Amino acid sequence: MLSIKNLSHVYRGGVRALNSVNLDIPAGMFGLLGPNGAGKSTLMRSIATLQTPTSGSITFNNIDVIKEPEKLRQVLGYLPQDFGVYPRVSAYDMLDHMAVLKGVTRAGERRETVEALLNQVNLWNVRKKAIAGFSGGMRQRFGIAQALIGRPALLIVDEPTAGLDPEERNRFLNLLSEVGEQIVVILSTHIVEDVSDLCPRMAIIADGRIVGTGAPAELMQTLHGRVWKKTVTKASLETYRQKYNVISTRLVGGQPVIHIVSDGDPGEGFMPVDANLEDVYFSTLISARKAA
Repeated sequence: MLSIKNLSHVYRGGVRALNSVNLDIPAGMFGLLGPNGAGKSTLMRSIATLQTPTSGSITFNNIDVIKEPEKLRQVLGYLPQDFGVYPRVSAYDMLDHMAVLKGVTRAGERRETVEALLNQVNLWNVRKKAIAGFSGGMRQRFGIAQALIGRPALLIVDEPTAGLDPEERNRFLNLLSEVGEQIVVILSTHIVEDVSDLCPRMAIIADGRIVGTGAPAELMQTLHGRVWKKTVTKASLETYRQKYNVISTRLVGGQPVIHIVSDGDPGEGFMPVDANLEDVYFSTLISARKAA
């Protein structure tokens, strides 16, 4: 169990990136969903002991993460949003080097670890290829391989599918799903579908605050019977925004389709629609910004 209590972080200049964050994260996949600049990366870096928060506490099992960062690092796997490697080194040699850095010093054990991980992330056939020649999805799968060295009990992945094509995204998410069956895996992303596809529990973060938590199905149930849609003209879009609680706008066939939240039938040709996690996400963000 990862437990975060009253965690805040203020950067120089008074920029408050985290504001009294409270979360309890059990074993399994956990989605942290929020827009760019919401505080996701600051929270992930704080958990990963890469920065010390201004106040609050983080505990993982019996480890005080802030006071005992070295103990946490022994059981941590981390794939940051941008991770650097030596591009001209082969995947095998790079992973072997990282295994040494993580304390796997015996040659036989290290060989078994590297070979098993390359097979697990489906990179064995390109193990001799320089990482510079990898696609974005292959680089992300290599990133997971290095994060899994030492069999971590806590795995953090920050914006892992941004920029991946649909095929690579599916391959990567399937890999994460397999990994996340026994350990705590935190998936930090702004992509709603990643959380919807993978995570039995989630939280929404906005402006450094946790503004929603729960199981995706439970959160969607809170909007049951309250989401309505309508195709409108571009010229009338602003009028609808002023009149209704518009939570999202999407172009379909070149025409805006709006989703609104209303407790009763709004009339005017609106049709009821089953709420999805995207509706929950946008409505939660709008409510949080209005309350701020």
